[in-house]
Amino acid sequence: MFTGIIQAIGRITSMQDKRGDIRLGIETGKLDLSDVELGDSIAVNGVCLTAVELPGNGFVADVSRETLSLTSLGGLKPGSPVNLEKALTLATRLGGHLVSGHVDGLGTVISRQEDARSVRFVIEAPKELAKYIVHKGSITVDGISLTVNGVDGARFELNIVPHTLQETIMDTYQPGSRVNLEVDLIARYLERLLLGDKAAEPGAEGLTMETLARAGFV
Repeated sequence: MFTGIIQAIGRITSMQDKRGDIRLGIETGKLDLSDVELGDSIAVNGVCLTAVELPGNGFVADVSRETLSLTSLGGLKPGSPVNLEKALTLATRLGGHLVSGHVDGLGTVISRQEDARSVRFVIEAPKELAKYIVHKGSITVDGISLTVNGVDGARFELNIVPHTLQETIMDTYQPGSRVNLEVDLIARYLERLLLGDKAAEPGAEGLTMETLARAGFV
């Protein structure tokens, strides 16, 4: 688990093809690795990866074909900057929100607009994720815990302050950039709970108007 508070910007140092999978080398910059051991989890652009080597200035992780197909990691190259966060502990301040590191889908940056010292982004999510994104709710973009400022269908708006732009890779975003999205865990669990006994039936994946009506929401 993570908090969505980015601890450092790292850089990709190597991408080795391993029979369809990729072994990723990451230089971690200012991220303190003194308490990291082999097998520990580190989020890279919001993707939970396992450290399989610790060469001293960073770590190495294997990225499966499944992860490559669902995230933006396959589009990286040596030199690409990445957001980094170590897994939380019981002593970690929960400054963002609970983040699993399991990406739900890829979003696309639609627009970027300067707003005083801040920047407003509009991002389009996959249609199947739109129901989880709410005004003033939480969403994770490339591992960053953010507040949704507006929603229009599958598109949502973010207002990013200078500190976040400086401490994450968001300042590199331009229209067309692809980003990893993870929706709020609470929304996921609520959806499943509202299915009730139907959750055990084949094909019971998400909410329907019938489910909401039965639960008294419509």
